[in-house]
Amino acid sequence: MIQDFHLVICDIDSTLITSDRILTEHAMDVIRRLHAHGVYFGIASGRSIDQQLHKQARDWGFDFDFEVLIGMNGSELWDGIHQKRFDYYKLKKEWIREILELMAPFNLNPFMYVKDKMMCLRVDEATERSSKKNRTDILVVDDLSEFYAEENAKIMFRTTEEEMEGIEDYVRQHPSPHFKAFKTQTTMLEFTDQRVSKAVALKAFCEMNKLPLEQVISFGDMSNDNEMLECSGWGVCMANGSEDTKAIADDITELTNDEDGFAEYLEKHFLKPRGW
Repeated sequence: MIQDFHLVICDIDSTLITSDRILTEHAMDVIRRLHAHGVYFGIASGRSIDQQLHKQARDWGFDFDFEVLIGMNGSELWDGIHQKRFDYYKLKKEWIREILELMAPFNLNPFMYVKDKMMCLRVDEATERSSKKNRTDILVVDDLSEFYAEENAKIMFRTTEEEMEGIEDYVRQHPSPHFKAFKTQTTMLEFTDQRVSKAVALKAFCEMNKLPLEQVISFGDMSNDNEMLECSGWGVCMANGSEDTKAIADDITELTNDEDGFAEYLEKHFLKPRGW
């Protein structure tokens, strides 16, 4: 376990917040204590920096901004120290078309974020829920070609937990040198450029701010967090996390995201020993 840390970075869904999308008072207190002691705090998510992450700290009631925001699973970075935005590795138009053709046998509802809207093939319960959750208007396409009219950070597909394993196996049997797929929720499969990961953006932030990766503590729960946890000085998987993420983590929380697992772990192992 690392002794000297200067950045704590967390995935959001099923890690930092509860299943009801609440950031608890305990978690808020821990983050405020980190801030008071000069420790950077950041969030790393599949969400868009422009549409969602920039306003997240204020929405949660903090009177300060987070030092680092990683969006679109690492395709976007906001360096709050230098007040600069960076973009990495978007899917080319022809790759998006290949992905749609690859996933066609499953008759799923593909969707992606385009500017300030959520583009999808049809409106269903899941898209309506996502639209409301992310406060993003829905744009239903007239033709699939609209999905690959321009480059994009990612394209997503929702399915059921029962079907997910079979779809993951199918995708693994059809590898691409250009794009990859990974599970970000038990019912969500996302495709990005092969090079994209939360670790890419985290490494860039640390390099720009002369912060050793060994001084980073990261928290996550799903496959898209694995590389971030692996490259950090101390990577922690939630008790409710996926088995592959638990396998690569340095440690696993005793409690789930619905039991304040993040706050309890950080307080017990890093804050109380320092008297914070």
